[in-house]
Amino acid sequence: MFTPLKLNRLLFILGTFLYINSAAAENPQWEPWQSLFNGKDYSGWTPKITGQKLGVNYLDTFRIKDGMMQIRYDKYTRFDNDFGHLFYKEPFENYHLRLDYRFSGDQTPGAPEWAFRNAGVMFHAQSPASMRLDQAFPVCVELQTLGGNGKDPRSTGNLCTPGSHVHMEGKLETQHCINSSSPTFHGDQWVSLELIVLPDNIQHLINGKVVFEYNKPVLDGADDDAKAMLKSGLPLEMKNGYIALQAEGHNVDYRNIEIRRLKTN
Repeated sequence: MFTPLKLNRLLFILGTFLYINSAAAENPQWEPWQSLFNGKDYSGWTPKITGQKLGVNYLDTFRIKDGMMQIRYDKYTRFDNDFGHLFYKEPFENYHLRLDYRFSGDQTPGAPEWAFRNAGVMFHAQSPASMRLDQAFPVCVELQTLGGNGKDPRSTGNLCTPGSHVHMEGKLETQHCINSSSPTFHGDQWVSLELIVLPDNIQHLINGKVVFEYNKPVLDGADDDAKAMLKSGLPLEMKNGYIALQAEGHNVDYRNIEIRRLKTN
């Protein structure tokens, strides 16, 4: 039987436990930063371009120069739905990713109008080996990066959801792309991007500021590729997956690609 003293002690212990766990959730403990790019070659990365077999770097789309990972289209006569993704070799769950990116030059002839200064970081993605030969985009969640046209507002760090949905404020959000609160970045300037993926919260950061937040990504059961993944036995909720850098017809440079994982104990 609980006496008032024992009950007070129990409540104190329970309150302390809840406080510690709450603090841990708000201040996650991270492992050291790990570089995903050595600045010299594509060790650990594999291209998958629409219509090409896995590992084929069609027309030298992905390149290394001056310690940067580059996407270039100068060997293309015309862009013909040659959407590409450069996948890192292993899947991740619960992590903090950061990198710098910049757009440059003109759009490749034949690329869709919406792809002007448009790229992205795909995460929680299906494996590149599981993509169909003619599949344009992996099933994933996308942190979309956009560059300005020199005059109009255009946010970056947006959310797009190929084959997926997310939850926002407790409700399933089915809109495919949603703009962030970031400013517009015109010209060929470097922009710092961060992606924080925690069990109950995902954040997009641009130049150190949170510009988008949501949680609980799930597969879109109406999407054919996602439907196939569900039929194969994969769970509805997307808790982990591969990271890929997107190529959609505009020159992009990447540098300082690093990740740190959430400590598990």
